[in-house]
Amino acid sequence: MSHLPEQERLIDRREAVLRVSALLGGAALIGGSSLLAACSKDRAPAAAGVGAFSATDIALLDEVADTILPATSTPGAKAAKVGPFMALMVTDTYDEKDQQIFRAGLTQLEEACRQAHNTGFMTASPEQRLSLLEGLDKEQKAYQDAKQKGDPNHYFRMVKELTLLGYFTSEIGCTQAQRYAETPGRFDPCVPYTAGETSWAAHA
Repeated sequence: MSHLPEQERLIDRREAVLRVSALLGGAALIGGSSLLAACSKDRAPAAAGVGAFSATDIALLDEVADTILPATSTPGAKAAKVGPFMALMVTDTYDEKDQQIFRAGLTQLEEACRQAHNTGFMTASPEQRLSLLEGLDKEQKAYQDAKQKGDPNHYFRMVKELTLLGYFTSEIGCTQAQRYAETPGRFDPCVPYTAGETSWAAHA
């Protein structure tokens, strides 16, 4: 059993991103290899915003992410601070073209919410938010399936990817939404599984 303090035994966000990106094939994610390179950068928290993202933008990203991954028996994406994570990753890893698409997408999302529900996303009900994002998810799926090589990605595809990456590389995602062991023991290729059990967090 490890006697290290808890804060020393848990991996940090940077290491988790590297591990999960490697497992998912990081270059396949929007942002590609730049995403991995950005993991080596030290950035101080920015209370007022991140890059071109204002505090209001980050609050919107938090709510969008929390609609995609809401709190259930474990905390949701907002508790895992996925909004600031998305803003940082877009700022540090996306090229200028994808950054513009992502930022413009926030405006499109807000306009779509007002058209559909006559209210902004931040004041929409949980049901209205979910209905909107389900529609956007179908839209991005059809777009991504039909797009040609070299065409830009749909902004909501970017939002979904970063929401999942941000959540499952956070401390909450690794230790509460998944099972986490800092130092796994022997390799067991076949272990008993009970339906509903959470998966194990990734290790290098």
